[in-house]
Amino acid sequence: MMPPLTRGLTLLLAAACALAVATVYLAQPLLEAMAASLGVSSARAGLVVGMTQAGYALGLLLIVPLGDLIDRRRLIVGQLLASAGALLAVAFAVDWAMLLAAMAMVGLAAVVVQVMVAHAATLATPAQQGQAVGTVTSGVVLGILSARLVSGALADLLGWHGVYVVAAGLALAMALLLAWRLPAVKPQGPRQRYRVLLVSVLRLYRHDRLLRQRGVFAVLVFAAFSVLWSAMVLPLSAAPLALDHTQVGLFGLAGVAGALAASRAGRLADQGHGRRVSGWALGLLTLSWLPSAYLEQSLLALVIGVLMLDLAVQAVHVTNQSLLLAGRGEMASRLIGAYMCCYSIGSGVGAVLATWVYGQWGWVAVCG
Repeated sequence: MMPPLTRGLTLLLAAACALAVATVYLAQPLLEAMAASLGVSSARAGLVVGMTQAGYALGLLLIVPLGDLIDRRRLIVGQLLASAGALLAVAFAVDWAMLLAAMAMVGLAAVVVQVMVAHAATLATPAQQGQAVGTVTSGVVLGILSARLVSGALADLLGWHGVYVVAAGLALAMALLLAWRLPAVKPQGPRQRYRVLLVSVLRLYRHDRLLRQRGVFAVLVFAAFSVLWSAMVLPLSAAPLALDHTQVGLFGLAGVAGALAASRAGRLADQGHGRRVSGWALGLLTLSWLPSAYLEQSLLALVIGVLMLDLAVQAVHVTNQSLLLAGRGEMASRLIGAYMCCYSIGSGVGAVLATWVYGQWGWVAVCG
């Protein structure tokens, strides 16, 4: 019998997801400082995000499917311990190549987020599945937002290296807490070999029409998300605005609406309105670029654009996962891995293109 998904356990998984996903986004307010300290141009700063997402994509294909093969508690704890080690490697990177390699390892370990989302969906009853995924995903959103704010503030106090030392300590502490609190759950369905499991992930793209459709949505919305958040730190940090790390991180608070939308979107998906939510959210995302384009004239316009974009992206993201996982707990890890690989592709490509386009043509070109 499956152990019940209590409110306390759901919130703990949400907190763990917040911490794990934060490791991916800590760098965004720090890109300019990282590049400058290691002697590279700001146009190449997007590679930090790109390498993190490359590691994330690899983890989605190679690690997340293990959640359908072994006890997810062991997998989750092991990934958090690996994350702590990777974060320390970033903190002590002495050159650009070492930094990029360490960031790829951070991304590889951060896919623990998807294992935890799948774990929550499996433990939940069918009636509470959408809400459970929405609550855990709200933790993901809050982790993204707090990562930008906290990393900016800590960088002003400790430097960007210190940010990653603190993150490593928190990852270690969370690993120990989850080892104590998470229930052990045997995988559902017939046991498969690891190689067969990996092949089955690739076959999902061929045979699952809903996955292909929602995967395209993921590429588009997370490319847009990454374009905004990777590029906007450059004009905000430069003259005449010249904001410090803490001030840049504060813009993450404008995305709190995304966390609220995530939970609400999960409930709407449970009620059969998932496709309608997706349509409205995609329209809102498109409109969000209009106020964002006026960043250099009005910071309020940027706040409005960030709020609109974060709300839209997270509404689509939660709806995608709720629709994909409904009634398919035995393959939840593989579905999440296949879907989030699309997310990672969009995020990585968006980050690299955004900083390059900004270096060539400026902020308006990024938004256009």
